[in-house]
Amino acid sequence: MTPEILFTLLIVLGVLIALASNRVPAEVTMMGAMVIVLVTGIITPRQALAGFANPGLMTVGVLYIVAAALRDTGAIYWVAHKLLGQPKTAFGSQLRLIAPTALLSAFLNNTTVVAMMIPAVQEWAQRLRLSASKLLMPLSYAAILGGTCTLIGTSTNLVVDGLVQQKGLPGFHIFDLTWVGLPLLVIGSVFLLLFGRRLLPSREGLVEQLENAREYHVEMRIPEGSPLHNKTIQEAGLRNLTHGYLTEIQRDGHLYTAVGPDMQLQTGDQLAFIGAPETARELQRINGLVPAHGAVHKLNLNTHQRCLVEVVIGPEFPGVNQTVKEAAFRTRYQAAILSISRHGLRLPGKVGERVLKVGDTLLLDTGESFIEQYRYRRDFMLVSPLRDSTPPDFRKAPLATGILGLMILMNVLGWFSVLEAAFLAAGLLLVTRCVTVNRARMNVSVNLPVLVVIGASFALGTALEESGAAGWIVDGLFRAHITSPWMALVLIYVITALFTELITNNAAAVLVFPLALGVAEQLGVSPTPFIVAVMFAASASFMTPLGYQTNLMVMGPGGYRFTDYLRIGVPMSLLAGAVSITLIPLVWPF
Repeated sequence: MTPEILFTLLIVLGVLIALASNRVPAEVTMMGAMVIVLVTGIITPRQALAGFANPGLMTVGVLYIVAAALRDTGAIYWVAHKLLGQPKTAFGSQLRLIAPTALLSAFLNNTTVVAMMIPAVQEWAQRLRLSASKLLMPLSYAAILGGTCTLIGTSTNLVVDGLVQQKGLPGFHIFDLTWVGLPLLVIGSVFLLLFGRRLLPSREGLVEQLENAREYHVEMRIPEGSPLHNKTIQEAGLRNLTHGYLTEIQRDGHLYTAVGPDMQLQTGDQLAFIGAPETARELQRINGLVPAHGAVHKLNLNTHQRCLVEVVIGPEFPGVNQTVKEAAFRTRYQAAILSISRHGLRLPGKVGERVLKVGDTLLLDTGESFIEQYRYRRDFMLVSPLRDSTPPDFRKAPLATGILGLMILMNVLGWFSVLEAAFLAAGLLLVTRCVTVNRARMNVSVNLPVLVVIGASFALGTALEESGAAGWIVDGLFRAHITSPWMALVLIYVITALFTELITNNAAAVLVFPLALGVAEQLGVSPTPFIVAVMFAASASFMTPLGYQTNLMVMGPGGYRFTDYLRIGVPMSLLAGAVSITLIPLVWPF
């Protein structure tokens, strides 16, 4: 062992410990490691920065723009509502949950899919009188399994494919991994359906309870041409909202207070909802509903510029003790009041006739510039934007969905590579205004830490090769008399799976990739089975919340503990390993 090998291995060990402890942000840890191997001369500046020009990393970044367009047009919410349906049993809900989640995750970033589905799953839990913890972990696992079915289903596959192309090897096509991913999805789904309910805890999550939340009275309307016309309340998805409930419907001068799930909606209906602030955001995402107050439409704002903001009226607010109309609130602030809460309770009646008092909390539909303009003004004691509250532009949902389908078709037919097809799709979405440049930039910026981790991890993988550490580890494997390709494949899979559970999945794939190539070269066999094993082992992370971002996302809403992941994750990981290791050599022989 040379000093360079020892030093590089110590750096990798330090990275593993830092990432597993989760005390330092992953992007800081990886960039720090990259700088160390650079300034010590283990790699050159060109090698250190090569990862940030990798096709896999660029593809991940471009797909964030595609996902942003699908979210901003409401296509992603529309698809979820259509596919999920209205399950009536716990088994049916898990079955209806796994199939659409896996399907969406095969073609979209699975983090985006899980973020979109969490509110729907919480709604199911309320309707079925079932703990959300019985559904949220299967949601994450289904997204992970679905992501393994295609090349673009997970960023890990794209990153490894980028490494493969850098080595001059032929890249993968979009459905090459389906031969292993699809059987893994089916077998893993059957396991979740048969044993998930027994192994998963029944525990309350961190969902905000309506009785403890600021309560608002929000009114929406069924406009002309609405797809909700002649649909029942149940079919429209309004029966059990996550953050609120439907209280009454006003139609042709008549008020219906006892509204059952089978009551049909009609054009012109005015619907009243009661709930937490998030109720307004949830209603915005239902295609066919618009705010009942005309003041919203009088705002000189495009859809993508709007957002929901909560403000608390301060003592220097100029309209104190005046009605909303007398204060000319919309004209003065370019914001429409959706609802007013006082002492945590809703104020019923017409918003325009309510008298404003110091301490009143207003729910506003306004422009993004409102936040910066009034955050430090004395008109309001608090200005708090609701996260991700820009209303979708459903008119462009079919167009965005069509462009996504075109992107997949162009790659399947071999017209363009994944990166080229993604670039063309992103360009079309920007040109057609399915997503604006600012929204696209914002979406990529939010995920910038993920891109930094991927880019910097390439440098660490190169350092393992350049220092000779990768070769030293491979030689150690052979000194342990591992000469069987199949045994070597098992070992590569296990090492990658363990790394993934401790650190990020992309970093684990990049670090083990040179080992996989080294083992194949020593054995004189094809490197493809080992490369695919790295892809599946890095993606199939079930045992800890640290290994995959979607596992961490459902931890709070599901009220999960670390041991909950071990209880169901260990058998899931063993099952995934057995299926992958069995099928990979059959599809890609040594």
